[in-house]
Amino acid sequence: MRFIIFAFIFACGFAFGVGTIADDIKAIKSLELEITNANHFLEDANNLWMKRYSNYQSYQQVLANLTHTQEAIAKLESKPKTLAMRDELSVLKRNLTAFEQQKKALDIYKDLPFRELTEAKELEEMPSVTNPLLIVRAYSYIKKADEELKILNANYKSLKKNLEWLNQKDSALKGLLEIYQTASNKDGLSNLCHSNNCLFATKEEVIKAYEENLNALTVLETTKEVFNTTLEIFNKETQENKVRLLEQVKVQFFKGIYIGITILILIGIAFSLKLGVRKYIHDHERIYTTNKIINFLNITLIVIILLFSYLDNVGYLVTVLGFASAGLAIAMKDLFMSVLGWIVIVVGGAVHAGDRIKVIKDGAVYVGDVLDISVLRITLYEDITLTTYTENRRAGRIIFVPNNFVFTTMFSNYTHGGMKTVWDGIDFTITFDSDHARACHIARECAKKYAKGYTDSTRKQFAKLRDRFTLRNTNVEPRVFSLLEQNGIKISVWYLTNAYATLALRSSISAEIINVILAEPNIQIAYPSTTIYEGRRKIPQEETFKGVRVGDGGIPPVNFS
Repeated sequence: MRFIIFAFIFACGFAFGVGTIADDIKAIKSLELEITNANHFLEDANNLWMKRYSNYQSYQQVLANLTHTQEAIAKLESKPKTLAMRDELSVLKRNLTAFEQQKKALDIYKDLPFRELTEAKELEEMPSVTNPLLIVRAYSYIKKADEELKILNANYKSLKKNLEWLNQKDSALKGLLEIYQTASNKDGLSNLCHSNNCLFATKEEVIKAYEENLNALTVLETTKEVFNTTLEIFNKETQENKVRLLEQVKVQFFKGIYIGITILILIGIAFSLKLGVRKYIHDHERIYTTNKIINFLNITLIVIILLFSYLDNVGYLVTVLGFASAGLAIAMKDLFMSVLGWIVIVVGGAVHAGDRIKVIKDGAVYVGDVLDISVLRITLYEDITLTTYTENRRAGRIIFVPNNFVFTTMFSNYTHGGMKTVWDGIDFTITFDSDHARACHIARECAKKYAKGYTDSTRKQFAKLRDRFTLRNTNVEPRVFSLLEQNGIKISVWYLTNAYATLALRSSISAEIINVILAEPNIQIAYPSTTIYEGRRKIPQEETFKGVRVGDGGIPPVNFS
């Protein structure tokens, strides 16, 4: 009877122990599932925080191995050297070299393994928005700061997620450790864990995992506290800088609007003045000059407004220009001389737009009408003139004459002071036996006929110029001169003609003179001719030589015999 009672008690105890171990295994499996899920997140290849922590742990392990190896080498070197000890020492030295190389590679994780994740990249110096051009730079700075803040917030969020999983793993490991410590049948529990492929078979493995997880949790918690402070400081600085820059942008925006309105008002005033000039002034030259002056003054005022609006230190500008003026004067001599020449031309009035001028430079002669006088150059249109006929044989070109030529080159103005006419002349030669008085009369009458209108307009213009210039000879009638030359009597007729149509009037008068003289029996045009002798026989005068009448004219015969 007693045996039966003991058997019953043993059986009940065994059944109770088996039931308790089964419950523990079930709890262990549940906790290990939590640990597995945490490890799946923590050991992910893209988890930068745990990778950096792993590198930090590797550095600490390498450092410990290095210290241990150095101590072992020092201990062996202090003992007598046997063959085995020398082999062991050689192995330790090789290990020491490997550990030193590993330490060198992992030195960046020595103190701050998470520096790149917790510190913001150094931004450029915050700009001070003092003009509209810097608004773009201000927005660029704000964009970069916001992007950097966004990256830091993402890193902080990732750090908090890692800490959540580490805390979950810590709780699970604590639960496992408690089960292993309170289990009544530790050996049975261990055997049952082996048979069920548990993650941790012994209490020691659980303790080791718990300590490793606790170290990681401690390091990341400390990092979180530092990171949180850094993030708050950076966030405040970023917001303050952003508010400051936006306020500066706002000020510059309204300042730009006010300046723009002022400039538009100045442009409107200039436009109104130009309309008034066109309405009340009918001289095209005056209109052109007045418009140029209005444009110059308008641009000058706009430049001054912009300078004083956006230049913080005008004295600094003056100082810089003072130092730079010497070098600029040498390097840009022609440019400055052109600007000075423009001032001389505009103020002095030597040349106006629309004038016909002649420019001579290095033997080249250009005659044209002034299209425009800019700050740097005069623009000419090369018309068909006597110069293009006799010298250039080209016309229609646009000629650019630098304004500095006014100081170094000969200028001829055909239309200065309101004059629209110039003297032009036609020369022809008659034989010595011709009626030269009749020839002079013909030349004078032909010139009067075609130049009468220009003669009258010049007479009126001379009357106006007497107040500005000293005019001694105001005779504007055509003039004829008869001059003795080697080959005959040269008749030279001079007349006033339009400065813009000299060649056309010359052609008309020349044709008229030829037609009248050819009808006169007592006047013969002299031209080069020859008389040819063959031996002692003279060729009759009615014979011709290459289309030229032989024996006529004032040139003595040439003997080729």
